[in-house]
Amino acid sequence: MSKRVSIGSWAYTIGPYASNPIDFETVCLRLKSLGFDGVELGAFPPHPNPGNPNGSNDSWPGALTEKSQREELRAKMREWGLAFSGIAANLWGEKLINTDDQSKYIAEFKKNSEFAKDLDIKGVRVDCVQPPTILREVDYRTAMDRVVKTWQVCCDIAADNGQYVTWEFEPGFAFNKPSDILRIHDAVNRANFGLLYDTCHGQMVGVVGARQEGEKETFASQTELIHKLSGRINHIHLIDSDNTCHKDASGQDETSSHPPFGEGVLNFHVLIPELLKAANVSHDWWTIDLCFWPDAWAATEKCKNTVDQLVARYGN
Repeated sequence: MSKRVSIGSWAYTIGPYASNPIDFETVCLRLKSLGFDGVELGAFPPHPNPGNPNGSNDSWPGALTEKSQREELRAKMREWGLAFSGIAANLWGEKLINTDDQSKYIAEFKKNSEFAKDLDIKGVRVDCVQPPTILREVDYRTAMDRVVKTWQVCCDIAADNGQYVTWEFEPGFAFNKPSDILRIHDAVNRANFGLLYDTCHGQMVGVVGARQEGEKETFASQTELIHKLSGRINHIHLIDSDNTCHKDASGQDETSSHPPFGEGVLNFHVLIPELLKAANVSHDWWTIDLCFWPDAWAATEKCKNTVDQLVARYGN
């Protein structure tokens, strides 16, 4: 079966698009016209989402709080001929590491998991929420213990809803060293828990060592990181890397930049075969991620054409 191709809808709602987001229907209609098979849902305004994390859904754009609303969205997706490849849960307003009470995080995860179930989405993305500098405030063992125990609960919730959980490690969040990634994956120890491998983050974490606290942990090539993570990868994002980070509002490194294919240094004819050998996925999706790219809308067609070529060569 050939790989299906999707793209993260957050590329058109956050970062450069935050002040002028592209509505979900416009996104989906364009994706269909470009031959995409689906979309990966960034479940935060103004795109479809389960509602305001603070409880009130008044003036919360895109909130679908009723099952009937969610069924209407499923019907629209069928009409458009698109499917959901996964969901990025809106958990960034919650604390994970610098509190000993993760109940709000877990409650928000549960709400997103139930939302995903209603939309027939099988994969729920998580991250460590807080920046790597948080480990200057919270000791390593305590921080890791909080992440692990919280994600174990989240994985059990997801399992009850027929879903897997995928952790997107990246420079902008805590536990961004290869040894951290292995240690946390081992400790969570749930069959439905795995790693989201983004080729841009793989470069910045595994080769550049961007935003790693203390001594850097890097490899000579990204393929070495992929080998280390073999059997643990349950979701894949494809995009180039130029060995730099996206800058925050103050000009400081935030997380990996996501340049379109051909505007970075990655050799996908090397990476894709290695990822295919190392991944342990339960689905047939490859997802393009143009997060924070300043002209993601214009770059979408070029990226789709590149991934189509990769699918033709490696994706069958």
